[in-house]
Amino acid sequence: MSDELLAQRDPAYIATVLPLLKIAMKGYFRSEVRDMDRVPAGGALMVGNHSGGLMAMDVPIIAVAFADTFGADRPLYCLAHDMLFTGAGGPFFRKFGFVPADRASAKEVLASGAVTIVFPGGDYDTFRPTLKANVIDFAGRTGYVRTALETGVPIVPVVSIGGQEAQFHLTRGEWLGRLSPLRKLMRSDLMPLSFGFPFGLMPAGALNVPLPTKIVTQVLDPIDIEVEFGPDPDIAEVDEVVRARMQEALDQLARERKFPVLG
Repeated sequence: MSDELLAQRDPAYIATVLPLLKIAMKGYFRSEVRDMDRVPAGGALMVGNHSGGLMAMDVPIIAVAFADTFGADRPLYCLAHDMLFTGAGGPFFRKFGFVPADRASAKEVLASGAVTIVFPGGDYDTFRPTLKANVIDFAGRTGYVRTALETGVPIVPVVSIGGQEAQFHLTRGEWLGRLSPLRKLMRSDLMPLSFGFPFGLMPAGALNVPLPTKIVTQVLDPIDIEVEFGPDPDIAEVDEVVRARMQEALDQLARERKFPVLG
């Protein structure tokens, strides 16, 4: 990835848009982000669970809290699916700091001293059934650990609860996805089915309006891989520890949550 792509992030544009995002996130989703100040200075890889299907609110909620804590001038990037860069939405996402979700992009961002967000579970995670909403599952993907190791940055785990309640997600639809003619275009083996308002059962919940579910996000302590695991760590072991700490934090958020959607 070139410096030119990194430079497409526009702090002035972000500062203009953030107040509107803040109203939406705090007004509609009653977002609450805890301990954002745990993100250390310099480059860091924020690693989160992904929730909400097609309308995942993780990134805007984190972006608002990050800017509130560190200011809009501190660079924050998000590794995102290629589909976000097609069509009219492409320029918006680039200005907001979205970059392609590949290891080269991540290394470029982190080498520049910026913070980036990655959701290792991707579509597999965000379309998990609502009945498994509070389960950390990256589908065995561990590339984020290698990226943090190779760039020498800490991993900052982040967990959110509530986003998976915006619609009722029935199934990831793996068997449907394998038969879908859109499989290559969408770069996904999934064809999820969700039930929501106002159209009821829809593929991926498309066209339905997300319910105003309360979303709570918890930032955990940074993990310095070499300090905790030594100079030649086992990738699978690091991944297991990261997910275990995230699961423990998510379980705590679940215990605090009194009612679905209401929070």
